[in-house]
Amino acid sequence: MTLPATVEDTRRLLAEGGYVADMALATTIHLALKMGRPLFLEGEPGTGKTEIAKVLAAKLPRRLVRLQCYDGLDLSAAAYEWNHARQLMAIRLAEAAGETDRAVLERGIYAREYLQERPLLSAITGDPAVLLIDELDRADEPFEAFLLEVLGDFQLSIPELGTVKATVPPVVIITSNRTREVHDAIRRRCLYHWVDYPDAARERAILKLRAPHLPERLSAQVVEFVQKVRAGDYFKLPGVAETIDWAAALSALDAKELEPVQVDETLGVLLKYQDDIAKLRGAEAARLVAEARGE
Repeated sequence: MTLPATVEDTRRLLAEGGYVADMALATTIHLALKMGRPLFLEGEPGTGKTEIAKVLAAKLPRRLVRLQCYDGLDLSAAAYEWNHARQLMAIRLAEAAGETDRAVLERGIYAREYLQERPLLSAITGDPAVLLIDELDRADEPFEAFLLEVLGDFQLSIPELGTVKATVPPVVIITSNRTREVHDAIRRRCLYHWVDYPDAARERAILKLRAPHLPERLSAQVVEFVQKVRAGDYFKLPGVAETIDWAAALSALDAKELEPVQVDETLGVLLKYQDDIAKLRGAEAARLVAEARGE
């Protein structure tokens, strides 16, 4: 499938995949696709950053290659690794066949067939891909240096083999929850967008796409309640995914509108920390329910 021709086409493609983007986000995604530049998405957890990569992979369509970052991530887990067991076996077989020249043996064991692809290398070889580098801020700062060649030139230099360059550059999406600052060298190679929590109108549109059978009255009240919770002082504010899950849970309980008792009983779907649940449950939840219902 060819890339979308206009910003509106990009916005429509995302909507077809169940993602409601505002014009600023749709424009940035469109430019990243059009210019062939990586896209760096930063924002609070639960604002839908990862979902953008999933939707693009599904709708373009391309392979989704995901590199989930974590503390201690290194090149062997992120890019490539030599299959040492097969290399050792090849050496023994060559020696058994009478080969004694060490230089010949070394050249033989560093052939492509002994290379194990990890996400970064996989994304620039084979069929066109969407490369999702998820939660880069969780990786150690030195790891970012490994990414610069991939982000700048869509290639990887392997000392024993040479440079592997992408035939079709992947669409690259990098996400960060901003638990630490990502280095300027990464930012300069990317287009940037801050993904914020959606306003009420966009969140209602999201629910309409993702939970189409939800009664309209309940949908409006759920969004109004969640918007008010996000304005409060909680350890972990509910993201869009939690809004969708909570709406689905209420629908499964045959709710027609928000009720204080039912809200109290289902707060574990919306909030993920006991301190937050305890703070909201009871009088505060009842107050927000009344406001969401317009009482």
